[in-house]
Amino acid sequence: MKLNERRAELSPAAQRALAEAEARRREAARRPAPPDEVGGRGGPDPARYGDWEVNGIASDF
Repeated sequence: MKLNERRAELSPAAQRALAEAEARRREAARRPAPPDEVGGRGGPDPARYGDWEVNGIASDF
């Protein structure tokens, strides 16, 4: 069974949700990548992950 055939079996709400998700993915792919931080600390972004972690010590920002 092909993907389009399986989508046809879904409810209209599910089909609409899949179409909206696909549109969001296309829009996200068109956006430029965020700029790199200059002079910042290393590691994951604390706004996304909550804490800085340096040498095993976590600190809030």
